[in-house]
Amino acid sequence: MASRVEASIPVREAPAIAASTSTRAVPRRYRWLIYLVLIVGAIVSLGPFVYMVMTSLKSYGSLIDNVMWPWPPLGTETLQWQNYAQAIQEVGWDKSWGTWLFLRYFANSAIVAAITVAGVLFTSSLAAYAFAQMNLPGKNVLFVVVLATIMVPSDLVLVPKVVLMFNFGWYNTYAALVVPFMVSVFGIFLLRQFFQQVPRDLFDAAQIDGAGHVQYLRSVMLPLSYPAVITLALFTFIWSWDEFKWPLLVTRDSNMRVIGVGLQQFMVGEGGTNTQLLMALATLVILPVLVFYFMTQKHFAEAIITSGIKG
Repeated sequence: MASRVEASIPVREAPAIAASTSTRAVPRRYRWLIYLVLIVGAIVSLGPFVYMVMTSLKSYGSLIDNVMWPWPPLGTETLQWQNYAQAIQEVGWDKSWGTWLFLRYFANSAIVAAITVAGVLFTSSLAAYAFAQMNLPGKNVLFVVVLATIMVPSDLVLVPKVVLMFNFGWYNTYAALVVPFMVSVFGIFLLRQFFQQVPRDLFDAAQIDGAGHVQYLRSVMLPLSYPAVITLALFTFIWSWDEFKWPLLVTRDSNMRVIGVGLQQFMVGEGGTNTQLLMALATLVILPVLVFYFMTQKHFAEAIITSGIKG
């Protein structure tokens, strides 16, 4: 089955065609303006991140004196790498697990994000395949109803969801942190757009070789939609990793807190928060997101380009 289906798979040249078409559509004399706007936007976007990293490497004295660049050649201070170790120690010690609380927060966020990503990919691929490739009565109406749920404000259903967690006995458990987010309407929409571009002839060829819907989805549809799958995984990971309000409401013990809640509760010193330590923790928190993004940026760009192309 694999050989026959793979032989029928067309070469995907859509991203290159779309890129070249969009480039030719812009007059050459106006391109410098587009580049200028992009450069300014990049600087504005990177500004807070650069400031965060710089602050995490300053001493408390330089921070109080509001010294922008305390290192050579403008200053004499050395990079304060010990801020990272000190910040982790200041968060506290988890006696039950015998480790630093920050590491426990980090592990909780990683567990929740990994399970959420796996759940969203599983449910979204099945639902998107049904909406895109299967002949179901009323599927278009049902798809519109699914999309309409995006218009419901999340805060409107926040209290009922919390009460539901209590009724299920999931309060202060991983189930409360994961299960409500294992279905993504955005994921269903994104994968459906990609699945619709796959020619129906591939399914006919797979059926001749005895493949059913599940095998066809696993062996053909998902590999062809790999950029969309990676993009959905990236977005889901970021949303789960940055979640704050929901974990704050459904967890009680410090060993169940995620990284966002732990970062918000980080307060040291009688005078308030040591900003340089807080920025050190924030830098550590954002590192997994940056690593994941740079690993998937190629597929992310391809998914954005091809999601609007009708094949």
